[in-house]
Amino acid sequence: MDITLREAQEKVDTWIRTVGVRYYNELTNLGILMEETGELARIMVRQYGEQSFKESDKQKDLADEMADVLWVLLCLANQTGVDLTAALEKNFEKKTMRDRERHAGNKKLK
Repeated sequence: MDITLREAQEKVDTWIRTVGVRYYNELTNLGILMEETGELARIMVRQYGEQSFKESDKQKDLADEMADVLWVLLCLANQTGVDLTAALEKNFEKKTMRDRERHAGNKKLK
């Protein structure tokens, strides 16, 4: 199933209002985003970095942790009135203008 960012925002909003009862406040969701980001980081440093997996980490799923981060980010976007589709398009434009030649000329990336 393919889903756009706009559809994802709508689906999260519907879920929150029907199953989740209501959004946590913005600061609570910011804290949850940091927690979820930490969980993602924990898996990444074990899977791709130099740390070994602890027994409690072995059942963690990288994709699920990424989805948890995205979920909370979608919640925050909904709560603050951010259209992530428009924001991402604008961000692509900004990065393209700023980095048009920068990365191609970076010898470290060759």
